[in-house]
Order: sequence, then structure tokens, then C-alpha cells
Amino acid sequence: MGPRIPVTVTVADRTGHPIVPETTRRTDRFPGSRYGNRPTMKDVAARAGVGLKTVSRVVNGEPGVTPETERRVQEAIDALGFRRNDSARVLRKGRTASIGLVLEDLADPFYGPLSRAVEEVARAHGALLINGSSAEDADREQELVLALCARRVDGLVVIPAGDDHRYLEPELKAGVATVFVDRPAGHIDADVVVSDNFGGARDGVRHLIAHGHRRIGFIGDMPRIHTAAERLRGYRTAMEDAGIPVADGWMSLGVTDPDRVRRAAREMLTGPEPVTAIFTGNNRVTVTVIRVLAEHARPVALVGFDDIELADLLQPGVTVVAQDAAALGRTAAERLFRQLDGTLIAPERIELPTRLITRGSGELPPAD
Repeated sequence: MGPRIPVTVTVADRTGHPIVPETTRRTDRFPGSRYGNRPTMKDVAARAGVGLKTVSRVVNGEPGVTPETERRVQEAIDALGFRRNDSARVLRKGRTASIGLVLEDLADPFYGPLSRAVEEVARAHGALLINGSSAEDADREQELVLALCARRVDGLVVIPAGDDHRYLEPELKAGVATVFVDRPAGHIDADVVVSDNFGGARDGVRHLIAHGHRRIGFIGDMPRIHTAAERLRGYRTAMEDAGIPVADGWMSLGVTDPDRVRRAAREMLTGPEPVTAIFTGNNRVTVTVIRVLAEHARPVALVGFDDIELADLLQPGVTVVAQDAAALGRTAAERLFRQLDGTLIAPERIELPTRLITRGSGELPPAD
């Protein structure tokens, strides 16, 4: 297909006078573009009958302009739809007043309060938040992070999908403040804010043991993910501390796809040594296991890592190890802005506590 050539057709009305083409009417104020060019400060100055410097003072809130002149300039701004070019200000000041947030999955309910907390801190510092999802893909994470850096964000809050972040070293040296949250960075020294995944999982399994369970299954996420590995370690530690050997069929790690989780749960519940309790490694796994248990003949105890919506309304209510997602986001964002203010030097690891919330499912005794 060849290049599109614009064609202007002149149509006459009933009197024989030509009708101005729609394309001309649409762009005669700012010719040269199909959609019309953005008005500039020169356009505002010409309409208001003032100098360019006067418009600049009004736009940037600087003193030295009479109220009457400021009124004329503002009327011209409103009439033309003028907007200040912040890109030019970035070139002068070297800061964009924007930060990037890279999440695993924007649709995951866990990240809603985390993202909101980061946004609130950014807004309090007069910064814009730009976020995106890596979809748990390391290549996509790197592409998204570097795209945000290319747009000159001042800092990044990253929930990592990959385990090698050396690609960020040039950006860190260039002054891009970066804080990792939920999981640590790989092969670089950087600030990280995490939950106590090991301790929370250990406490959840200990809770099941305290209610008489010895055959306890664990269904978690992919073992390469830091949080999944730490929660598995907590499960193993609790079982070892209680002197309970773990059968091979009691552990299942992999993708959180419902079909995979459903198969794992059914195998644990129907094998030669069926479990009497299940500890789930995250909210998505918990939801699928709840559906499986609803179809199961005998009651099975359940403790899940991460709280889920409506967990208190189920019968029985779902006992969970809850993280404070908002605190994770807020702590990470506050640390980021401390980096930007120049008040932080050495990277640190900040670990936030989890909380066991008992609602009934984790307190069921063994059925046999």
C-alpha cells in the first residue's frame, strides 16, 4: 500500500458559494496537523497581547504581573486550551516528579492496597505514579523497567519477576532511586521491603499442629519465587520442629493455575496417607483449595497465606496468615523518596511482621 495522500474536496452550497472543508475548519487555528497542534506560550502571548516572559511568569506562578494582565493571560490560556510543557521543565531541572511501579499482576487483589499506598506517598511528594505489570515474566519486567527509565522517572518501586537485576546497574549509577518490595533483587545491592514469609508460614503450620494435625499438606507457588521458597521453608521448619516427617505427596509447588492446584489438592486428600489439613502458599491457591474442600466429604482444616475477600463470611471462616500489603507499599515508597532526598546511603532489608487471623477453618480437629 502506498502513502496516504490527503485530499481536500470543495463542495458548493445551494447558492454556489464554496463550503469550507471540515479538515480546514478543524485545523485552521493550528495548521499542519490532522488533529491540530498544541497551543504554545507564543499563541497565548499573541492572544493576550503581552510578551512571552509575562506568559511564562503567569504559567509558573512567578511574581511581577499585574492582576489585570494575569487575568488576560489566564483568559487566553482557557480559550486556547494551553497546557504547560513539563517535558521542557524536565530538561531544565533534571527531575520528572514521577516514579514507576512494576507489579507482578495488576489484577491480583493483593497488589491493590500496595499500589494505592505507593500512589498516596507519591502524591504527598507531588509526584505522578506510572505502573505496569510484568506478568511474572523476567524479560517483560526488564523491558518495562528500562522503558520507565527511558522516560526519565526519578525512581522505581519494583516487585521483581526475575532473579538477576544487574541490568539495572547503569540506571542506579545514573541516580535512579530504586526499592524492591515483596521480594529481594538478584545480584545487586538494593533496598528491599518484604514480609516475614518464613515466620508467617511457620506460625500457620504450627497452629495446625497445635490443633492435633500431623498429616499437613502444603500447596504453593513456583519454588524459584522468593516468597514461595520462604513459605515452603517455614512449613518444613514447623514440621521438623514438631518431629513430623513429611511424606512426598504432601508438598506441591508450581504455577497457581486452578487446574494444577485442584489436582494437587485432590491427590493429597485421596492418597494412601490423606492429609487432614492443608496450608496454602498464597491467596490464589487458597481460593481454589476452598472450592475443592467444598466438594470433599470430610472436613479438612485450612490455613492460607494472604487474606482473601469474604474470608470471614464463609462457613467456617478462613484462618489466614495476613500480610499488610498497604504497609509494604507505603514503607517502600517512603524509603524511595528518602533516597531521592539524599537522606539514605546504604541499602537495607526491611522485614514487616505478618499476623495470624483465626476464623474457624484452621481450628478444625483432624477428622480421623
